[in-house]
Amino acid sequence: MVSKTATPFFGGIWVPLVTPYREGAVDLDTVQCLAARMADKGVHGLVACGTTGEAALLDDDEQTAVLRAVQEAVGGRCPVIMGISGSDTRAMTKRVAYLDHFGVDGFLISPPAYVRPSQQGVILHFQALAAATTRPIILYDIPARTGVAMDLATVATLAANPQFVAIKKCGGIDHSSVTDLLSRTPLTVLSGDDASLFEMLRLGGHGAIAAAAHIRPDLFVQVFDLVQEGEIGQARLIFNALLPLIRSLFSEPNPGPVKAALAMQGLIREELRLPMLPMSLENRAKLAVVLERVMAVTPEVRYPDRNQRLFPEYVRVT
Repeated sequence: MVSKTATPFFGGIWVPLVTPYREGAVDLDTVQCLAARMADKGVHGLVACGTTGEAALLDDDEQTAVLRAVQEAVGGRCPVIMGISGSDTRAMTKRVAYLDHFGVDGFLISPPAYVRPSQQGVILHFQALAAATTRPIILYDIPARTGVAMDLATVATLAANPQFVAIKKCGGIDHSSVTDLLSRTPLTVLSGDDASLFEMLRLGGHGAIAAAAHIRPDLFVQVFDLVQEGEIGQARLIFNALLPLIRSLFSEPNPGPVKAALAMQGLIREELRLPMLPMSLENRAKLAVVLERVMAVTPEVRYPDRNQRLFPEYVRVT
């Protein structure tokens, strides 16, 4: 596991933590329990206050409190990065400069939302943010939410600055766009679409920031490990067992279904802030069925030394 003093590994399986609430207020105790659980299950990193964390619905003080709670809970067992979004470059620059002092391992930053700037505007936006911090930055290309996609030339220009270390790619996995990113930039390439994780890894990508990994982080980590070790067939088998859950978790706006699943496991209270809503009763019933099946998937047996493994012939689903 990556220590706080080590250079963070920005590949692998990262979990963008939900933000639990209790009677409308951020539940920091549950934030810490959830973060510690993810670290215990071997995830490669955590994102505080990303899209899945309902960051747009938290004020600055709440966001800072969540970040500090997560950092304290994991105690350096895995890196913690902070999600940053908005439309105003000046305000975001001040926010990044402020958070730089909290020992965050990096930032996950999307292009300005709503204003739909030109590609040059996107470049200057990110360069201004990079100048405000000493921390690594992961580019978050999510045009469905921001209204602007990042061109390959834009990404390559930014990647010339080693402070930009990775890109989270959303909007489906296109073979040529992934291979272009891998061949024309030095960035770590991460999937932002959970259902495309296996395909991203198969194409040579480096991992995912996956909301669905809240539920069986151990299996997501195993899929990643197995692909790295060349066990493609076994990785595919485990991932196919996860796919029905992934699809159910994105059948309604994120993070409603993820919070529903975590509540079914007794890990959080199922609360969201408007305009986000809890999962519908119809889809909740479907989620309960696939959740039970996925929780019954027998994980691959591993020795304490992760370099020694047992290779079962199949993943048993009861």
